[in-house]
Amino acid sequence: MGGIPQEAETMHYPTRRTLLAGAAAAALLPGPHVRAQGGPLRLKCGVVTPDTHPATIRLREAADKVAKETSGAVEVAIFPNGQLGSDADMLSQLRSGALEMFAQSSSNLATLVPRASLINVAFAWSGYDKVWPALDGELGAYIRGEIAKAGLVPFERMWDNGFRQTTTSIRPIASPADFDGLKLRVPNSALFTSAFRALGAAPVALNFSEAYSALQTKVVDGQENPLAIIASFKLAEVQKYLSFTNHIWDGFWLMSGNRTWSRLPVDVKAVLARHFDDAALDQRRDIASQGETLRTALGQAGFTINDAPAAPFQDRLRAAGFYAEWKGKYGTEAWGHLEKFAGAVS
Repeated sequence: MGGIPQEAETMHYPTRRTLLAGAAAAALLPGPHVRAQGGPLRLKCGVVTPDTHPATIRLREAADKVAKETSGAVEVAIFPNGQLGSDADMLSQLRSGALEMFAQSSSNLATLVPRASLINVAFAWSGYDKVWPALDGELGAYIRGEIAKAGLVPFERMWDNGFRQTTTSIRPIASPADFDGLKLRVPNSALFTSAFRALGAAPVALNFSEAYSALQTKVVDGQENPLAIIASFKLAEVQKYLSFTNHIWDGFWLMSGNRTWSRLPVDVKAVLARHFDDAALDQRRDIASQGETLRTALGQAGFTINDAPAAPFQDRLRAAGFYAEWKGKYGTEAWGHLEKFAGAVS
């Protein structure tokens, strides 16, 4: 079904002796994650979020706890801000075994695992009271199974990237008509592109590393992202309006690759799973607690802020055939998992 293998979930927590023995055994295997035979087991974890983002902070805390519990026998080095490459680069490294862990958003993971973007269906989610029961339950298990088919091993708990909001330089987004003709930077995702075309915008797929420059030079009029990203990357410097559209929710899957995970000692898997899944729950609370604080801070940074009700946008998407199209692409089984938790979408 995907996720952390059952043996990792049921193991007793290891002693330092067993971990050191496991690390030494792993050192006998080929692979870039071990410095030298008998030395510490060293793993790299890449993420595109900056140092100040809650995901980066909690990943580092989890890595510290792993090192402490194993008395330094297992070390996880966190590389934020895309230091190891773009999302596509790190996903490739993960699959080859050159990178041991990687936190990637569902929207970007969908280039390899199309059904990973099922959770990104526009205006499907009304709030976290529906999101987390779905992702910690049947829907999450279904998507982890899809990820596993691609040779990846997702950790059980998903990390929060947040509800996505829209920023623009030319006008606020208060109704669907405000999207008409708007040049909007979006991720390289067929679902995102389809949704914004259906809303009347002119979506431009760009890597996020290119977004600030594109906004600054007016190549695009706006972009959409969760508040933590909007704040971390100081988008108020190049945008005027922040509209709370809550159009798409997205999260990060923390993953390993089969080549790495299959050769890790069982004890090590258990420690990694426990601390990084606990960190995911802490990070979710961080994002939830930031909401009003970030809204205030972004207003003080220069944004003009407005709220946009969801119903008119849903109506336009429905009329454009967006939901019918994507229900057909995902299939009735996948769509059924979504609507079981999100409620009727199409």
